[in-house]
Amino acid sequence: MITGMILLFIAGYTLIALEHKTGINKTAIALILCIALWTLYIFAPPAQIIDADKTKFQEYITENPALNQQNPTEQTQNFIVNEEMIYQLGNVAEILFYLLGAMAIVTLIDVHHGFTGITRRIRTHSKKKLLWLIAFLTFSLSAILDNMTTAIIMVTLLGKLLDSQKERWVFGSIIVIAANAGGAWTPIGDVTTIMLWIGNNITSAHIMKSLFFPSLVSCLVPVWIVSFSLKGQLAAADNASAINETSPVGTKQQNIILILGILCLLAVPVFKSLTQLPPFAGITLMLGLMWIYTEILYNRHPQVPLQNQYRIPYVLKNIDLSTILFFLGILMAVAALEAIGILNHLSHFLDVKIHNIYFVNIIIGLLSSIIDNVPLVAAAMGMYPVLSPETAATLPEAQYMANFVQNGAFWELIAYCAGTGGSILIIGSAAGVVAMGLEKINFIWYLKHISLLALLGFFAGLGIYLLQELL
Repeated sequence: MITGMILLFIAGYTLIALEHKTGINKTAIALILCIALWTLYIFAPPAQIIDADKTKFQEYITENPALNQQNPTEQTQNFIVNEEMIYQLGNVAEILFYLLGAMAIVTLIDVHHGFTGITRRIRTHSKKKLLWLIAFLTFSLSAILDNMTTAIIMVTLLGKLLDSQKERWVFGSIIVIAANAGGAWTPIGDVTTIMLWIGNNITSAHIMKSLFFPSLVSCLVPVWIVSFSLKGQLAAADNASAINETSPVGTKQQNIILILGILCLLAVPVFKSLTQLPPFAGITLMLGLMWIYTEILYNRHPQVPLQNQYRIPYVLKNIDLSTILFFLGILMAVAALEAIGILNHLSHFLDVKIHNIYFVNIIIGLLSSIIDNVPLVAAAMGMYPVLSPETAATLPEAQYMANFVQNGAFWELIAYCAGTGGSILIIGSAAGVVAMGLEKINFIWYLKHISLLALLGFFAGLGIYLLQELL
């Protein structure tokens, strides 16, 4: 059954990649792939299901003694439906609700033309200078926001600056690379670094010092190469309309909504660190506050024409639900592979057969361009406990085990590789999926024009990390 699930995943992934050839929307394929994999999983032999996580299965049976009267097939099916699927759906729902809240806030800013305040300040008409500016803004924002939120903001902003779809695809691809690179070097910039930070595998100051230059270089190399292909000036009409846009309640409120929206997004990691509640809780709170503000605003300005078009209920109707459903399908499909133990088997195989932290992390980085990096990193964290230096010194292969102490090289490398490796394919990261959904960036186009550049950046940053270690 495991082989069948792997082959089915590869087939589904191929159809997603060939969306422009088949004419079938990738979201439809992702949704079918998700349910097909869970269907194969629930009909897998009971022994295979139990072996994937014996401890978890036994705990579930202990908590539900009535299941002792059932046969193994009924027990495992009950376990999948009421434990595994609920658990995995909960993890995916956190991401989906976060994405929904962030997209709502960004769309609210957009319908009020809040980004006009930023586009007015972009004076350059040079495509090269604009590329560097977009990359710098994205890299910086992603370090304090998460890469998914940053991608939503920057891709939305991009639509205000460029009319040509082909140019937006090039700039949007750079946004994906810069967002993933910027998110890799801070503890709040990417889901995987958040996981490592909360698990005490890394500390904030150390990871920022160790990964800043590798992450920066992984972004700069693709930007530098792409800049050679950009020639000429932006057409005067590209941002003329954006500059003339004003909020339905005036420029002052336009700027207030922009500032409030950005502050709400920035408040999410702060709320998380104060309460330990997951990010979707913070974004839900912030969306509620923005909702109340706009309701009060338009209740005070009933004379505004078509005012209901600027309220949150209208904004929610205009969110790209196809992107959110695509996330649901692809993440739940990967979750099925994780639940049956395929990702754990892969992690153990890498450790036993390769047993070199650099090669293992390079492979994890490359795999994260195909498989969601969250379960990959979770599997690696489960495979190795965080050791104290004293404990590591007493173990066999003490020098090798020293890589698994807090802030050890293994944890630094996995943060870098899993974060930046997701840029190699458009579907390999949350930022990529967002850009793919909002700008309709074609998978094959990205593979042909961007993947090699992202790969060069990935290895260039890795080289900087190794150079830092030598020095």
